Amino acid sequence: MIELQPLDASSLKGALEALLLVSSDPVSAAALGSALEIAPGEAASLLAELKVEYEEANRGFQLREVAGGWRLFTHPAYHDQVEAFVLSWDTQRLSQAALETLAVVAYHQPVTREMVKGIRGVNSDGVISSLVDKGLIREVGRDAQRGGAIIYGTTSAFLEKFGLRSTKDLPDLEQFAPDEQSRQFIRERLSGRSIQSTLEEAEEDLEEERDLLEVDEDATERGDADV
Repeated sequence: MIELQPLDASSLKGALEALLLVSSDPVSAAALGSALEIAPGEAASLLAELKVEYEEANRGFQLREVAGGWRLFTHPAYHDQVEAFVLSWDTQRLSQAALETLAVVAYHQPVTREMVKGIRGVNSDGVISSLVDKGLIREVGRDAQRGGAIIYGTTSAFLEKFGLRSTKDLPDLEQFAPDEQSRQFIRERLSGRSIQSTLEEAEEDLEEERDLLEVDEDATERGDADV
């Protein structure tokens, strides 16, 4: 049986790179050092050296210290190329309606078809079925308060396609809002107040229609009686 030899400084850097490549979150020097059985200070020193080496070599990626740990990032200079490449994946073949519906499910899950309709303002049944077929959303249960309506949520395939560790990594939509009014609109949409009010309004409309039908029926019955 071949004995594994201790890693030298150069090999330690390679090992650090390997660990960083499989880490989806920033990793502390202490955690990396523990994994390689070296002191946290030594790990931090090697990470700092790697950071400088990448910068001097003008590589397509960077090593940055963020949120109490270290993580690899694509170089900002290649943002346009990376964006075009990512958008060339299967997600690009989604229609505008599908993207809108997927966003509603992702940011407000679990949701029913009626909730999606309440937000988008249009019937989304066909789009939802298509997203289920694509494996991006799935049935996660039934809503007992709404007649057993199917409840939908995103899938692990969705997370994989969009490069997310979990739905907690979804970007904050408010940062894309041009003004405070738009930010407030987004808050209401995501809080569920807008959805609830839309559903309540729909229920009120149905009640009004029922009342009108009852009035018409009463009038008809009275007319028949008079005859």
